[in-house]
Amino acid sequence: MSFSSDEVNFLVYRYLQESGFKHSAYTFGIESHISQSNINGSLVPPAALISILQKGLQFTEAEISIGEDGTEQRLTESLSLIDAVMPDVVSNRLNNITKIKSEGDMPMEADPITTPAVMPAATHSVNEPDIDINLEIPASRAMVLKGHESEVFICAWNPTSDLLASGSGDSTARLWDMTNTSVPLGHQQILRHCIQRGGTEVPSNKDVTSLDWNCDGTLLATGSYDGYARIWKTNGTLSSTLGQHKGPIFALKWNKRGNYILSAGVDKTTIIWDAASGQCTQQFSFHSAPALDVDWQSNTSFASCSTDQCIHVCKLGMDKPIKSFQGHTNEVNAIKWDPQGMLLASCSDDMTLKIWSMTQDTCVHDLQAHSKEIYTIKWSPTGPGTNNPNMNLILASASFDSTVRLWDVERGTCIHTLTKHTEPVYSVAFSPDGKFLASGSFDKCVHIWSTQSGQLVHSYKGTGGIFEVCWNSRGDKVGASASDGSVSRLLISTRN
Repeated sequence: MSFSSDEVNFLVYRYLQESGFKHSAYTFGIESHISQSNINGSLVPPAALISILQKGLQFTEAEISIGEDGTEQRLTESLSLIDAVMPDVVSNRLNNITKIKSEGDMPMEADPITTPAVMPAATHSVNEPDIDINLEIPASRAMVLKGHESEVFICAWNPTSDLLASGSGDSTARLWDMTNTSVPLGHQQILRHCIQRGGTEVPSNKDVTSLDWNCDGTLLATGSYDGYARIWKTNGTLSSTLGQHKGPIFALKWNKRGNYILSAGVDKTTIIWDAASGQCTQQFSFHSAPALDVDWQSNTSFASCSTDQCIHVCKLGMDKPIKSFQGHTNEVNAIKWDPQGMLLASCSDDMTLKIWSMTQDTCVHDLQAHSKEIYTIKWSPTGPGTNNPNMNLILASASFDSTVRLWDVERGTCIHTLTKHTEPVYSVAFSPDGKFLASGSFDKCVHIWSTQSGQLVHSYKGTGGIFEVCWNSRGDKVGASASDGSVSRLLISTRN
């Protein structure tokens, strides 16, 4: 068995994706010409690189443990990854230990020469927390949906029916029917993302990176690493293909009216698309680096953020940004307008969360409490002008420091710090009434929290790291997508 350089590069590329370093993965993919390899990514299982390294360590450990005479010399500690590339050093250490023990000298652990400090074993096992049995969602209320052949990065419920959409690294999106009607519960429709090659359609073998339903749930838009946005009907048929970006699409959103789609790409541009015709209405080229996220402020104005650390607010028909915000010191991962479109929240790898207003140039609040990168943010569907006007507006932030924080934006203070996760938190989502927050982490857990008390009310432990969580429109189901290719549907009791 042997590796080609293309295979090694692909495993490193996939490892970067799985670890959340999607922009590093893209850069590495470009430099190593991943797109020109013949590797079918859908056939590569999650955590393949780590699995191969661990098997290599076990083989090396076995090899070192067998002496020249065929006798077994038991290692007193597991090999580290550094040990594995220095087998002679480990072998010498093992021989010295064996010699000392046979001569009856000082105890092995007390010898400062023969037991030098080594790096801890390099394992990628997830720090899996224990679930409180009193809060655990029982198996009877959880359904695991299987069909994807690679990581499932995103999921979203249809706003008008229990149809769950998911997008994966296997170059497909899938529609899961979660209603007890004429089709089996959990029936899936496969939306294959194909490209034209040699006059025929072939799978793009590129990740589906984003998806969003229009307001009435009749159309689903998807964005892919193949550079195309696509519009699909609920019966799984492709309505139109939007091709203007030069490279992967990182984010895409429908406006509330449902006549435009907004996308952000690695080509440093954002595009407003006419949903009816599939044509590019306007392309904005104001960022100097890949555009990572977009969010509509109104039906014709939006904000975008980038690895260039800048945020621009643009309007259809205007050839320059109507407002620009600068203040972050690292790439800006996500932006979200509050329900009224008055305040813009942004989060960054600089570990800060900032609140901006169109009425001033500097941020309204600079919220510094997280100790690692902040991956995403969400506003609660509460406050003035919403269906829940009597509840205060809250902002949630999810971080690689394994915590979720809830913020009172009016005062600029942290209300609750949610600390049950043990690995990076990739996603948060408010229930439609704003009373509960779902969070998903790479510790394989989905937690449901009370937004008023900050208490954990439900927990579910899946089979893979959780990339995305989402609520259905009635607030009684949560969808979760995972790194092992599974999608989970959880029935949630929201009675206090």
